[in-house]
Amino acid sequence: MITGTSTAQAIAAAVAQRLGEPLVDLAADGSAETAEGVTVDADDRVVVIGSTTSSRAHLELLELQERAVERDPEEVITVIPYLGYARQDKLFEPGQAISARAVAKAIAASTDRVYSVNPHNISVLDYFGLPAEPVDAAPQLAKPLPDDLVEPVFLGPDEDAEWLAHSVRDTYGVGLVENFDKVRHSATEVELSADDKDFSGRDVVLVDDMIATGGTMSEAVNLLASQDTRRVFVTCIHPLLVENAMSKLHRAGVQSLYATDTIDRSISQVSAAPPIADVLKQ
Repeated sequence: MITGTSTAQAIAAAVAQRLGEPLVDLAADGSAETAEGVTVDADDRVVVIGSTTSSRAHLELLELQERAVERDPEEVITVIPYLGYARQDKLFEPGQAISARAVAKAIAASTDRVYSVNPHNISVLDYFGLPAEPVDAAPQLAKPLPDDLVEPVFLGPDEDAEWLAHSVRDTYGVGLVENFDKVRHSATEVELSADDKDFSGRDVVLVDDMIATGGTMSEAVNLLASQDTRRVFVTCIHPLLVENAMSKLHRAGVQSLYATDTIDRSISQVSAAPPIADVLKQ
C-alpha cells in the first residue's frame, strides 16, 4: 500500500497508480482506507511518501511512519521526494548541529529503507544508517522540451550540476553539455562567469537540482542575455521557490520555467513518479 503526507499528495497518487497499489489514508487508530472508502487490511509493505519542506512536514512524515509501523508490515519504505536540510550536511561553524544527520536519524528510527529524489549531496544518505538510495528524476526534465531545439546547450550553473545537465541531454538525445564558473561569496551571494564560452544563436537549457531564492538562476539568465542566445529554458528538480524567487526570475526575463512535482508548485509540470515507481518495483 502507498500513503503520503500532505506535502506529497499528487506524487503519492501517481506512484500508486503506476504500481497498481492502493493509495490509503492511515488513520491514527491504525485503519487504512482508500479514497473510495475501501478498508485495506494486510500488507507486505507500506510505502510512506513525504517531502520534508518544513519542520511541520518533517513531523508529519515521522508520525505517518509510526502509523505504518503500528500495522506491523514486513517492510516500511520511506520515499522522500524532497529532502529538507540536505544542504546542511556538514559542520560549517563550531558548535553548530549537522541538521541533515539529525533529521536522517529521526526518519531512520521508523523505517527499513529510504529513497530520496536527487538529494543535494548524495553523501547525506549515509546519515540514515540503513539502506538509503537516490532516485534520479533529472531525465524527466527533458520531456517538456520542444523537438526543434537549435544546437542545444544543456547548462549547469556550476560544476556540481553538470551531471544533471548530462542526464537531461542524454534523455533528449543531442546537444552540448557545459557549466558556468561559480564563486560563492556568501550563503546568499554568488557570482557566475562564462568568459570562455559562447552560446550565441543556440537554444540553452539551464538545469539545476533546486531553485531556492532564484538568485543563481537569475544571474545565469542575465549572463545568457548578453550572449544573444535564442531561447532559454530554466528547469530544476526541486522548485523550493522561497520568498520572491518567482518575481526575481521573471524580472530576469525567464519565460520558460518548469520543474518536477517533488514539491508541488505551479511550475511542477513533470512528475518524478515514474523513476520512484521503478525503484519500488525492484
